[in-house]
Amino acid sequence: MQRKAGNPSITEPLPVRALLMLAAIGYIGILVILPLAAVFSEALRQGIDAYFVALHEPNAIYAIHLTLLVAAIAVPANLIFGICASWAIAKFEFTGKRLLITFIDLPFSVSPVISGLIYILLFGAHSALGQWLADHDIQIVFAVPGLVIATIFVTFPFVARELIPLMQEQGIEEEEAAIMLGANGFRTFMSVTLPNIKWGLLYGVLLCNARAMGEFGAVSVVSGHIRGETNTIPLHVEILYNEYNFVAAFAVASILTILAVVTLLLKTIIEIKYAREIQAQ
Repeated sequence: MQRKAGNPSITEPLPVRALLMLAAIGYIGILVILPLAAVFSEALRQGIDAYFVALHEPNAIYAIHLTLLVAAIAVPANLIFGICASWAIAKFEFTGKRLLITFIDLPFSVSPVISGLIYILLFGAHSALGQWLADHDIQIVFAVPGLVIATIFVTFPFVARELIPLMQEQGIEEEEAAIMLGANGFRTFMSVTLPNIKWGLLYGVLLCNARAMGEFGAVSVVSGHIRGETNTIPLHVEILYNEYNFVAAFAVASILTILAVVTLLLKTIIEIKYAREIQAQ
């Protein structure tokens, strides 16, 4: 009688499996769980009152509002770009398609600090556009527009990179059938394409938002670190830490930590729902 093939890992001895699991749990515990616990431990070291005082400080409130504003602009912009780019790449053949994919991946390979410096060179006071911007009273670097542009740059691959392989796997047969039945492009997208990519779209938006709110390198270069004007949450944490105000620094940092945990939970929920939907089909 032929033995059925199974998961190779179940043929390993129990001590080996236990050792592998303990190694993985220990690795995660040291590199993830302990740092997260340390953030909240330091934030609450002087009590809950000191924690909320740090969060209600005017500069902290402004940093939170600015972070939300930047994310509220960058994420929808990248959502629109990601849908359009993935639609074009997955559904059509055109000259420069591989080049477009390369450009989409570019922020993954370019240091965020370098991307910030690029915008300094493009829009700074000594750039080719610097004098024109000054004459028209337009300020990009060391102002909110610079933060938004830098954040869009470092986060724009996330939605597109989630959707491109998903759309390529699904093919174009369903869209072609909808068009042959008389549906226009918008109705085809809303009725056929969007339901098929909704979980990948949500996943990409989730990752994009988490990166936008936690971005440090690019916004640090273009912000100028002006307290109460261009400091997002990560930049405000850096200033507080450099001033040895550790409780306040970790209190504000706990907001990003909570965001990371919520992102992880939502990611897990999306993956579970997507797996169930695939099994139901």
